[in-house]
Amino acid sequence: MPVQLFHDFERATGVRILEGYGLTEGACASSLTPYDAPPRIGSIGLRFPYQDMRALILDADNAYVRDAETDEIGVIAIRGPNVFAGYLDPAHNTGIWIERHGERWLNTGDLGRQDADGYFWLTGRRKELIIRGGHNIDPKIIEDALQKHPAVGLVAAVGSPDSYAGELPVAYVQLKPDAVVTEAELIAHAARTIPEKAAVPKRVKISSSLPTTAVGKLFKPALVEREIEETIRAEAKKVGAELASVRVERDPHRGLCAVVAAAAAADALRQALDRYAFKSEVSAAHD
Repeated sequence: MPVQLFHDFERATGVRILEGYGLTEGACASSLTPYDAPPRIGSIGLRFPYQDMRALILDADNAYVRDAETDEIGVIAIRGPNVFAGYLDPAHNTGIWIERHGERWLNTGDLGRQDADGYFWLTGRRKELIIRGGHNIDPKIIEDALQKHPAVGLVAAVGSPDSYAGELPVAYVQLKPDAVVTEAELIAHAARTIPEKAAVPKRVKISSSLPTTAVGKLFKPALVEREIEETIRAEAKKVGAELASVRVERDPHRGLCAVVAAAAAADALRQALDRYAFKSEVSAAHD
């Protein structure tokens, strides 16, 4: 939840927000910030009694390697009487379980860490869901629809930061050689072929090339970082902040974080970025 939303809500209502965490497969509740504890904005709190919850280090095949150290980012895993037995369709159970010391743990797909006081902090997602106003969108729905257009060669769908919905789906497209199509035409095609209205991309961006890994696989984190940087530059323009530098990096404790230096209106930019869910640090640039 954006930091500014915390402050705005509590100031307007006088009601304190207690962050928690849960997923349907775990009966919707695994951890919560205690009411009588000091505020720790951004933490999902302490695990519930009888809810085993850990950050685990996994290998490339999602197999258990070891428990994460204190403040080391790993995959959040849970086990306990609240965790379901599995999906009705056996095909959906592939890769969701982790064997740890003879016990079966549920791989939540979320990345996070546990601090020295036992509090958990989410830092990102290992799975590629786009979350738009609480609606989970599988990017493959968007990619499959756009891939069927005769002009499209490659496509990657990611979540773009939005101060209201959290994320909005956007798609990056690389056209086939000599193909001609407009971004508006591709959005119209997506609207006709994607069954979920919320999954229709807000924007389609045609690019001459898409970032790939050394083995040729699409590298979506680079596109997510690009969307965050574009959001920062747009907000800076709105508030009249002159940017000295923008860097989106992987912080070892917080995950993806934007580090921004502004030569003017740093405070206004900081307040604007606090409305977004991505983490950011804004400082005043000095000559």
